[in-house]
Amino acid sequence: MPLEMSLDCDTMKKADIAILFDRLSDVLPEPRSELEYVNPYTLLVAVVLSAQATDVGVNKATRELFKIVDTPEKMLALGEGELKQHIKTIGLFNTKAKNVIALSRRLINDFGSAVPEDRDALQSLPGVGRKTANVVMNVAFGHPTIAVDTHIFRVGNRTGLAPGKTPDAVESKLEKAVPPGRKLHAHHWLILHGRYTCKARKPECPNCCIRDICGYKAKTTFEAPLAGGTKARVKKKLGDKPRPKRRAGL
Repeated sequence: MPLEMSLDCDTMKKADIAILFDRLSDVLPEPRSELEYVNPYTLLVAVVLSAQATDVGVNKATRELFKIVDTPEKMLALGEGELKQHIKTIGLFNTKAKNVIALSRRLINDFGSAVPEDRDALQSLPGVGRKTANVVMNVAFGHPTIAVDTHIFRVGNRTGLAPGKTPDAVESKLEKAVPPGRKLHAHHWLILHGRYTCKARKPECPNCCIRDICGYKAKTTFEAPLAGGTKARVKKKLGDKPRPKRRAGL
């Protein structure tokens, strides 16, 4: 999925950045990954499989897989062919199956079957890049890392929080901009905000809890129709409190 960039915005002020994370925290105090996993190893596998795929699609494929495979040894025993059968609904499943088998073998041979916490060690595994390593470090081990995917890249640029032409540039700016006390959950707040509110094609600005401090100049309005059923979903994730209904004629 290509990364969307919208630099038609004002750079967010430090005071507004603090407000942004206060509000996202108020809406969702303890954000969690939407990928399903049972331990650091299955999280690593799930994140590798999620490249250019949705969390929903990955969860459908791994739900049964992780009932029988939760260690590198069990993955090798399952074998590449059977793994492909479990994940064949995921894009690029052939390449991903090869990488999962290869990284499982590396974990056994070089890391005592344990998933390493170190970014360089993680990135040495087949199919693991910086974004995947950051997700694993944050979710599995509680490191305050920020993995910049398409949603965070869009939110960083569109809001003015961390404008940048590349994911690495956005990550670097986020590392400097995010208040220290907010870094642990920043990744999930921003990704969920981008997934459910600050959408690529039609951001739901009327439902956005940070719309008054967002630097995006092409905000959508209440007059623009919203897709059915999204308000409840946004409120559940990172939306705003429901507004009172307007009376006819007002």
